[in-house]
Amino acid sequence: MDNIQQHQKELCQKLWAMANALRGNMEAYEFKNYILGMIFYYYLSDRTERYIKKLLKDDNISYEQAWEDEEYKEAVIEESLSDLGFVIEPQYLFRNMVKMVENHSFDIEFLQKAINSLMESTIGNDSQQDFEGLFSDMQLDSTKLGHTVRDRSGVMSKIIAALDEINFGIEDTKIDVLGNAYEYLIGQFAATAGKKAGEFYTPAGPAELLCRLACLGLTDVKAAADPTCGSGSLLLRLKKYANVRLYYGQELTSTTFNLARMNMILRGIPYRNFAIYNGDTLEHDYFEDNTFRVQVANPPYSANWSADSKFLEDNRFNQYGKLAPKSKADFAFVQHMVYHMDEDGRAVVLLPHGVLFRGGSEETIRKYLIEKLNVLDAVIGLPANLFFGTGIPVCVLVLKKDRGSNADNILFIDASKEFEAGKNQNILRECDIDKIVNIYEQRVDVEKFSHVATMSEIAENGFNLNIPRYVDTFEPEPEIDIEEVAADIRRLNKEIRDIDNELKPYFDELGLSFPFGEED
Repeated sequence: MDNIQQHQKELCQKLWAMANALRGNMEAYEFKNYILGMIFYYYLSDRTERYIKKLLKDDNISYEQAWEDEEYKEAVIEESLSDLGFVIEPQYLFRNMVKMVENHSFDIEFLQKAINSLMESTIGNDSQQDFEGLFSDMQLDSTKLGHTVRDRSGVMSKIIAALDEINFGIEDTKIDVLGNAYEYLIGQFAATAGKKAGEFYTPAGPAELLCRLACLGLTDVKAAADPTCGSGSLLLRLKKYANVRLYYGQELTSTTFNLARMNMILRGIPYRNFAIYNGDTLEHDYFEDNTFRVQVANPPYSANWSADSKFLEDNRFNQYGKLAPKSKADFAFVQHMVYHMDEDGRAVVLLPHGVLFRGGSEETIRKYLIEKLNVLDAVIGLPANLFFGTGIPVCVLVLKKDRGSNADNILFIDASKEFEAGKNQNILRECDIDKIVNIYEQRVDVEKFSHVATMSEIAENGFNLNIPRYVDTFEPEPEIDIEEVAADIRRLNKEIRDIDNELKPYFDELGLSFPFGEED
């Protein structure tokens, strides 16, 4: 393990220990808004200091001195807004808050002023939309932090002091150390959040699989999107495999929407290079007419939606003739993604197995996707219990606008047995992901694992995509040798009689009745 990885591991452990030590009686799920919010403020402050240091390098003056000079101040504000998208005044830098904590002069109202100042600096700037309401979930007047200003100030003081003690070691080349730590904390908070976790986090294994499949053969991606982006972790993971230039996401829950924007900025994505929207993806499509080379998604499974008849006029849904059922929006998300594919686009989405075989309008949509649009490239079954809040097994649908030489078939993979059993969840390991991706690339039949099904085969099955119809994983019961079993029974009976014969004299000697049957 190199020094960066070791530092990363220690940092994550310290952060989680800090979060648990400081949250008191508050649920970890709720406390995350304060911990993650302050880590984000720490990052913005550190980024400001490094930026201003470079900006004033040749002027030989400090940030504080520049701020006192009107001409310098105006230039610093203009440059900061252009490059960073925000301004943190010298008095509101994180290091000054640390000093206040140390001399016991810090109060939570000062932190609120600092946040207000930062937010106000973005108003009217191109970055306003990306910063607006970003800290709204860090409610500094909440009684959950404490019943008095002094109590609340005390809790935030402890967070500030604890963050100061942790050596983040942030440098331009190592920014992912803090980004990875942030991601780790989101995962840890998710693990304690039960069903709520599914709202904002996709575990690493399934996320890795989706991103590898989505970026296969690509090095440069103009635009990528996630219509149900949660905290943005799945979307951001794409950059491990391709140079993504523009990121688009939409998220319904406002708290999670804020997390996603923080995550983008903290991962070093310039505010001009991402657009995250807050709203219901199906009811209001903020992506409008944008199309994307790559899309990934882990939408809420079998969610309710309005299925209003007005959507029969919506360009995302109108060609199918029917809408996804009110109680199962799964295919509505798929249709949304298909609509937003560019001419060479691909989309990879996690869904419950029901989408593969349910009848009614879902059957109509499924058939249209396969027969008319021919966009379904692969169906992959995953193990059960991989996700927070649900133990059901899910499947991966890989969709491609241009399927080239594979246009006359669909690949089926049954990876339901490829996992490591975990304490609370099963784990999709790197070796499991490698196996799936390799077979997807090779597109070959492997006994009890994969099958390349022709379109005529799909049609013969009535466009039912249930994986066992195509991949036979039946394991025959081992043959039982009746004579061998009978011989074992006779041998065991003889051993029992021999033991009884040895024990009976002792019972007779003690004047006790023998409880194990009569001697032959």
